[in-house]
Amino acid sequence: MDGFVGRASLEWWANRATCIEKYDIDLIVAIDAVGTWRARGQHANALDATQREGWDFLMEMDPYFSIVFPEEDQSGILVSVVESEDGTLTLTEASEGDGPAPR
Repeated sequence: MDGFVGRASLEWWANRATCIEKYDIDLIVAIDAVGTWRARGQHANALDATQREGWDFLMEMDPYFSIVFPEEDQSGILVSVVESEDGTLTLTEASEGDGPAPR
């Protein structure tokens, strides 16, 4: 993938068999000359109060999600997610050993 603009999913996995929650996001991914990618986006739909509470809880527990792109192999890439006050999400590919075990 050279880059991506569109909708993807952030999935929070408790373990290899249990996906706790899935969030659709609108995303822009840019990849530099050495293959490092950076992504920024936002929730595709505004979160209601219950969804916001769940999102905040998961972010506080562990801000590592699997990002799944449409029409890809669905294996996901482990990313660290940071949300700014304006709701912008910044995703960074996680280093080996970060976050939970990949699915």
